[in-house]
Order: sequence, then C-alpha cells, then structure tokens
Amino acid sequence: MRAAPGAAAALLLLCMACGADAPESDAPAETGDGAAAENAGAQSGQPAGRLEIDPAALPEGVTVEMVEEGKTLFEGGGICYTCHMADGMGGPLAPDLTDSEWINVDGEYSSIVELVKTGVAQPIEHPGAMLPRAGMPLTDDQVAAVAAYAYMLSRF
Repeated sequence: MRAAPGAAAALLLLCMACGADAPESDAPAETGDGAAAENAGAQSGQPAGRLEIDPAALPEGVTVEMVEEGKTLFEGGGICYTCHMADGMGGPLAPDLTDSEWINVDGEYSSIVELVKTGVAQPIEHPGAMLPRAGMPLTDDQVAAVAAYAYMLSRF
C-alpha cells in the first residue's frame, strides 16, 4: 500500500527538522490548545493557552508578545514540538527546555537565538541534530520569538 503524498511530505519535514536519521514522532500534528498550553496554564494558574509572564523578568529587548508568538511557532509552524515535544519537556531526540540545565549553550537569550539560527549539527547528548532555523523558513523575528519562548520555558 502506498502512503499519501501529504503523509510522505510530513514525514520528510519531521526528519529534516530533527536530523536525517530521526525516527517517526508521536507528536500531535495539530496545534493550538495542546499539552504545552495546558501545562503553561496549570503552572501559572491561568486558563489554558494563556501565559503569565512578568515583563521585568524578560531579557532586554524581549516582550511578552514575542514570547506568545514564540509559543505559537514552537507548537505549530516552527515544528519545534516534533523533537522537544509539545510541552517542551524533551524527548528521545532533543533536550528538555523546561529545566535549568542547558546542554549545547549557556541558556542566555542571545545564545538561544544563535542556537536556533545555526542549529546543532552534533548534539552533545541527543541523537537528533537540529537544522538551522529548525529546517524551516523562519525569519529573524520568528527566531527571536522562538528563542524568547524557550528562554521563558526554563525560567518560569
């Protein structure tokens, strides 16, 4: 039996984002009020999908709106969830972004931005290589937003 062309394209995208040898992921294909939104709501006491962020705790130049856009990209078009999982807690291919341990960079916002831009060709601990910009056509502003969300995940 032949796979539908859309399914083959989706699998190819997944493999490209997580490295050429990446196995299939059980991550949900749909985005929106997923596990990350529920997790963020449960941690903050806010309704699911809404982030509670203290603007004073964000790095210079980062806004609450950037973090919210980054969350949307992480869970959808940026396909970060395929390796880091929908809640950002990591999986077999990529590290946990919700703890304070950073493996490939120091965890400062500027380092996270650079990591998303350049990718991780040879990860220290996980087998899934991260392509530059996750193998997606992310703009610099979108990269900054995804980095802001990843920064927030490890600190709030």
